[in-house]
Amino acid sequence: MEFKFLGIFELLRPFTLLAPIIVSSCVMIASFIYSSETNISLLSIVLIITTASICFALLNGASNALNQSTDFIEDKISKPYRPLPRGNISKKEAERISYVLYIFAISLSFLINITFALFIILISVFSITYSITPRMKKFLILNQVWVAIPRGFLGILGSWSVFGDPFQKLPLAIGCIAAIFLFGGTSTKDILDAEADEKAGTKTLVNVFGVRKAAFLSLFFMILSFALIIPLIILKLIEFYLLPLASLAILSFVIFWFMVHNRKNERGENTSSWTLMYATYMIYLMVFAFLTYFYA
Repeated sequence: MEFKFLGIFELLRPFTLLAPIIVSSCVMIASFIYSSETNISLLSIVLIITTASICFALLNGASNALNQSTDFIEDKISKPYRPLPRGNISKKEAERISYVLYIFAISLSFLINITFALFIILISVFSITYSITPRMKKFLILNQVWVAIPRGFLGILGSWSVFGDPFQKLPLAIGCIAAIFLFGGTSTKDILDAEADEKAGTKTLVNVFGVRKAAFLSLFFMILSFALIIPLIILKLIEFYLLPLASLAILSFVIFWFMVHNRKNERGENTSSWTLMYATYMIYLMVFAFLTYFYA
């Protein structure tokens, strides 16, 4: 029994659940402050944010489980320590766990509001079709789009919809920046999987162009995402107080360096570039929430 529980725990990849909780909570707080809601008690705010962020964590866990159930062959080559190749969990068990989490996340989202629930459903569609038919993970460029849109753009709009209008200029701009950054940064996860992906017929920037060229392409989009903050301020699509976010472009160069040197993160299962990319994304939205709280 302990063997099985350990397998389920590892299947959900708990470290990756931290990002959606932190990211969504930060955007929800910013949304609350920006929308100037005053008729909601502190307890209600905490309960709403907790419930909504759990929805995102459940979605991420569901996506992790489904992805591992369909990546069984690749993981046997590049990640044999994962619970499925190791025999802790079967493919069917992983699929069942995934679908239960999807159903739970979607059901829970209706307790927030209809708009939020629709975003959760749309994100679910992206993450499911990433792994199973039409399995967008297999296609060059599209596999990165299928990560960037739900985790960046839709995730931020969905979080903003908890307290505010997701179609305001500010959340749309912040979501676009996040999506462009993730489009570039997603390649960091493909470095260790390059050989396995190639054998499985999955095309990524890394196994098509090589790590160095993929790193330069990733750097371009990561730098572009934060560089866009300046023209967005000039065009008055976002406020001047968000200018400090542009300085995160510096971390893009560090991510690039880690990509080129292909450094393995000794404390995790992926590269240091992937870990820093995830951290940069979280820092981006934590700083956004901080600036909005004090200056909006």
